[in-house]
Amino acid sequence: MPFVTQRKVRFQHCDPAGIVFYPRYYEMLNSVVEDYFAESVGHDFNRLHVESRTGVPTAHIETDFHAPSRLGDTLTFELTLRDVGRTSLTLRTVAHCNGEPRLTCHSTLVFVDLASGRPLLWPDDMRRHFAKDCQQGSQDE
Repeated sequence: MPFVTQRKVRFQHCDPAGIVFYPRYYEMLNSVVEDYFAESVGHDFNRLHVESRTGVPTAHIETDFHAPSRLGDTLTFELTLRDVGRTSLTLRTVAHCNGEPRLTCHSTLVFVDLASGRPLLWPDDMRRHFAKDCQQGSQDE
């Protein structure tokens, strides 16, 4: 089952034409990932970055923009786990507004040690959670 959350398109996200300036989508996508880790995985970014000195930087991102989003729209984001590697996590995130697709994003995150920048194996509790979410996501598609 995908992780679902919403974001309202605000003035700060828009260009002078009143549509989302594409780099702002990446800020929204990152906030969706951050919410997934906090609300679903139980490891918020403070725990990961500050307390554990680990992080989940994006190693790959590919996005298709289907239609513009405008100031005042409410976007629904659905994040689905596609694959769990030893040190990586592959995601598919779809954003839509009132059922109309706005973007589809495929991304890969890597679990790293912040001091060295080197990949780390996922902790067992996180790996178990990802495996469960990945199995549920593949059943829904």
